[in-house]
Amino acid sequence: MDLAIHERGSPSRRHLRKIAAFTTPDLNRENRYTLTVKVVLQAAVLALAMVAALAPVSPATIERWFSTGLYPVIQHRLTPLANALPFAWLDVLVAAVCVAVLLVLVRAVRTSRQSRRLAPVLRAVASLATTAAAVYLVFLLLWGFNYRRVPMSERLLVEPGAPAADAVLALGTEAASQLNALHADAHRIGWVQPLDDQSLRQAFVDVQRMLVDAPAATPGRLKATLFGPYFRWTGVDGMINPFGLEVLSNPDLLDFERPFIAAHEWAHLAGYADESEASFVGWLTCMHADVPARYSAWLFLYWQINGELDAAARARLAQALGPGARQDITAIVERLQRGQRPWLRMAGWRLYDQYLKANRVEEGVRSYGAVVTLILRARFAPGWTPVRRASNLEPQ
Repeated sequence: MDLAIHERGSPSRRHLRKIAAFTTPDLNRENRYTLTVKVVLQAAVLALAMVAALAPVSPATIERWFSTGLYPVIQHRLTPLANALPFAWLDVLVAAVCVAVLLVLVRAVRTSRQSRRLAPVLRAVASLATTAAAVYLVFLLLWGFNYRRVPMSERLLVEPGAPAADAVLALGTEAASQLNALHADAHRIGWVQPLDDQSLRQAFVDVQRMLVDAPAATPGRLKATLFGPYFRWTGVDGMINPFGLEVLSNPDLLDFERPFIAAHEWAHLAGYADESEASFVGWLTCMHADVPARYSAWLFLYWQINGELDAAARARLAQALGPGARQDITAIVERLQRGQRPWLRMAGWRLYDQYLKANRVEEGVRSYGAVVTLILRARFAPGWTPVRRASNLEPQ
């Protein structure tokens, strides 16, 4: 009886909502204020990311205040920490991001279905977009601004224009000759882990001092990663994690490939984001190190030039190789053919091409081949010492 009376006299849900709105005006006002602040902050982060992406900051400013100013301080702290860890920071970061995104989306969809409103999903998308913008800003501040530093062609004395085809073939022939001359000694001495190679580490410091007046970067240990299979399938030899400033490598690299791959990635750690410039710095580093490292450098250059020649020129270049160097080249080809997935390789490199172009590398993945132009058109003093331009860009 009491229950029946209570049911008949109970207010409707509509009346309850009105009562709640009337009795808790301060709470509603506080919620609206919190939501407004959140929206403003999200808009500010998105706007800041857009400005950072599009603002025309001069390369000289980036060089002075970031690449030779703030960035070395960051790199000297993050890379030694990454070297001390037995795992790759990037693996942890990617796993955490995937879990967080999944949780946000699942929660938003569940709330949306319960309330029968689209607003929770839209708020989740806005939060994820804001987070992505914040991650982009962190990327720029930790490493990404190096894409906008003074290019090597303005840092060194470099003759304008592309090299002649005959000059490229001549350099390829020189690479084959050097491989033949160094092969026996390089294999007799053998290769150690790049971070344990004192000759390579010292050469890395020396080359940096040739190029810029700034503290030398700390080299990174080649680390295994959960992305190892992806590297194998796409033909990627290595990369750096721009958020942890660590070096990740393909697990199938051959011993004689490692010195150059390591030096190339160390160049990225030194702030040379452009792929051709990283290859240039890496090549010079190996050329100033011991025989095994120099062999690795000439092996890279032979491979790079071989990919830019026509069929007839490639055949002439192959004939210049001795049996030992030819065997090493064949081993690299077999490594790549054994692991690659052509469709995935094409998709991966297409994606990386868009990434490079988004970071103002207009040539995209074609920038890799520009290292041959740098080597042929840059002016060198004896001992492969690059000649710098007279400039006031570097800090005194």
